[in-house]
Amino acid sequence: MEYLAAWMFLALTIVLMFGFPVAFTLLGTSLVFGLVGFGWSFFDLLPLRIWGRMSNVTLIAVPLFVFMGVMLERSGLAEDLLDTMAIVFGRLRGGLAMSVVVVGALLGASTGIVGATVVTMGLLAVPIMLRRGYQKEMATGTVAASGTLGQIIPPSIVLVLIGDIVGVSVGDLFMGAVLPGMILVGLFLVYILIAAYFRPDIAPAVPKEELDAISPRQLMVRMCKALFPPLFLMVSVLGSLFAGIASPTEAAAVGAVGASLLSIMSKKFNMSLLRQVMITNVSMTCMVFIILCGAAAFGLVFRGLGGDEIVREYLGGLSQTYSKGAVLAIVMAVIFFVGFFLDFIEITFIHVPVLAPIMLEMGFDPVWFCILLAVNLQTSFMTPPFGFSLFYLKAVTPPDVTTGHIYRGIIPFVVFQLIGLTIVALFPGLATWLPHVVFGD
Repeated sequence: MEYLAAWMFLALTIVLMFGFPVAFTLLGTSLVFGLVGFGWSFFDLLPLRIWGRMSNVTLIAVPLFVFMGVMLERSGLAEDLLDTMAIVFGRLRGGLAMSVVVVGALLGASTGIVGATVVTMGLLAVPIMLRRGYQKEMATGTVAASGTLGQIIPPSIVLVLIGDIVGVSVGDLFMGAVLPGMILVGLFLVYILIAAYFRPDIAPAVPKEELDAISPRQLMVRMCKALFPPLFLMVSVLGSLFAGIASPTEAAAVGAVGASLLSIMSKKFNMSLLRQVMITNVSMTCMVFIILCGAAAFGLVFRGLGGDEIVREYLGGLSQTYSKGAVLAIVMAVIFFVGFFLDFIEITFIHVPVLAPIMLEMGFDPVWFCILLAVNLQTSFMTPPFGFSLFYLKAVTPPDVTTGHIYRGIIPFVVFQLIGLTIVALFPGLATWLPHVVFGD
């Protein structure tokens, strides 16, 4: 009975590895071990815990951001943006891949939904890159990596969820994620430049004749038309939040309205489109919130059985043997390893509630630690065998692109992602400076 919480965690991991749905696995494991540990009185506590989580106003931002992302996906924004950026960077070797990274970052800042970005970019960019002579590994790796940037660049759903679980202001996290997100974009661009310089055959430049066919005036007009919508949305959402005009939930509502206005401006809006968006939004929101209920039940049982004490004693023992930095490195390594097998929602709701309070008790800055978690969780989308970004991409790529091409192509980007994580870990000010300047202490 002393280690019942540890057995519970092990049972959960094994059942998830067998492919059972996350929500039902969380709830089922919690109910079984709750009855064993507490008896029928467990059901007196569970409704209060779930009600407290479901009545949290901050989490209303989740369906609003999902609505914003799905609406933008249907508006044709990405296609125009990608064509324009390809011309802007076309004279460089690897220029088309660089444009994919920039577009992925802008879409991530507009939608915050990895699935929508990866699928859109996969449908549009991969065929174009292959036609222009790009290596399959370079094409698929670039799209898969750039599509995950929405996990760290605000507005990000994972930051909303982490902020709610850890008890950190979502506005602080949004502001703190700006510089780390830009660092990741820069690292991806550096890798593409280096790879294209030493191996021009894997990422050739756009032919000069094609670029010369567009005048500078035409290019400027296209750039303004393509860049205005995502910039408008970024300013609307983040500007209203950072200026103190709106709360995170209200800023999400601004984004949902802004995405609808952009769809109207692009003449894509109709009742059929609205119905599709709302159905997709309800489906994704229900998935998130039923997992949220399962995570609430799991956290209740795990803490009630003394699971947090087991973890605290273990990490406390490590802190006596190793430095705080070494303990942080071990925790980040565990999160990274788990990301090979679980997605970010599972890790956020299972591991973060256990690890975060203990790490904050050790004196780590909460905003900095949450940003580190977000950067680390982003890699869970890219690491095989269960990286969801890779699954999304394989579903929309041409038949001659194999899973092996995608897995090999993502490896360099995972390495540079870890370099970015190390940079943010070594320089906490990258995550804490902007929130301090804007919001103060």
